[in-house]
Parts: sequence; structure tokens; C-alpha cells
Amino acid sequence: QVQVVESGGGLVQAGGSLRLSCAASGRTSSTYAMGWFRQAPGKEREIVAAISWSGGSTYYKDSVKGRFTISRDNAKNTVYLQMNSLKPEDTAVYYCASRRVTTAQAMGVLQAWYEYWGQGTQVTVSS
Repeated sequence: QVQVVESGGGLVQAGGSLRLSCAASGRTSSTYAMGWFRQAPGKEREIVAAISWSGGSTYYKDSVKGRFTISRDNAKNTVYLQMNSLKPEDTAVYYCASRRVTTAQAMGVLQAWYEYWGQGTQVTVSS
């Protein structure tokens, strides 16, 4: 079993930055792909970014390309989401998810692909 805990959310003005962290604990000896999702009020949860175990493969939702950066530190079992130039439409609860993988380059963009989920952290961007 793996537990993932998000942190770093908060209230920021439009144009500002936040860095979210996702710490994994438990049976972290396996290799894991990680993803960040978000859910705004009244909307479906959607993929924001994903990263492979090696960090060599990444995915970004079109609307965050050039503004968000996903990265990971496997020694610390932590994944980060650096969010710059934030917009009010980025307001949502952000969730971290992980899945055990057998290849270092594997990653996924579908919610159903992921095994473990955090409780979420609120990000609010004011205009």
C-alpha cells in the first residue's frame, strides 16, 4: 500500500506562482508513475500533468503548457508541480495520484489507470 499526501496549495493572485508537493510513503520500493489532476467546482476531474518514474516522459494538459512544470525527486519519494502565471481558471482542488509500473518510461493520463490517490489540496487564484 502507498499513501500520497499533497501540500502547497493556497490562495494566490492571478499571475502568481505556487508549488505543490506530493509525498509518497509506504511501499515505495517499487517504481511509480505519478500524475496531478484537478477538479473545479461543478466540473469533472481532469488530468493536469503526468511524469514517468525516470522523469524522462512528461505530459501536460494544453491549457497549462508553458506555465506548469512537473518534476520528481525519487530519493525523497516526492513529486512537484510548479505552477506559474496562474489564472482564475486554475482554481480547483488538486490531486496527486500514483501507479506502480514495470517500465521507467510508463505514465498515464486516465484517472482509472492510477492506483493511489491523495486527499487533495485547494488552489484558489483570485482575479
